[in-house]
Amino acid sequence: MTTGTPVIVVGAAIVRSDGEAVLCARRSAPAHLAGKWEFPGGKVEAGERDVDAVVRECREELGVEVTVGARVGEDARIDDRFTLRVFLARMQPGQPEPSPLEDHDVLAWVSRGELLDLDWLAPDVPIVAQLGYMAW
Repeated sequence: MTTGTPVIVVGAAIVRSDGEAVLCARRSAPAHLAGKWEFPGGKVEAGERDVDAVVRECREELGVEVTVGARVGEDARIDDRFTLRVFLARMQPGQPEPSPLEDHDVLAWVSRGELLDLDWLAPDVPIVAQLGYMAW
């Protein structure tokens, strides 16, 4: 039985500057999620807006500054406590290539046609499918 408000976890579907690929991250931790793919992101802190959390998480996890765009698909339940919410984003001009700073061992720019070839975490799958139909 769940009590309280679900915790929102935001993800950033960062579109490359040429609009041809989106940044995907492979989990290295925790062990039960290692090897699965997701969009970089993390928990929204108390009093923080979703879009501000996306910006903060990209800074902390990837070392880049982003501008947040439209939401991708609907919220996806991770479990009884967590709900995933993904947004399109673009790196601000002059940013370095993203680096996996926390919880990821590989980052990859993946084209629209190759997105579904990755082994995604279950909550990301419907969002990835929706992303395939959106304008980037």
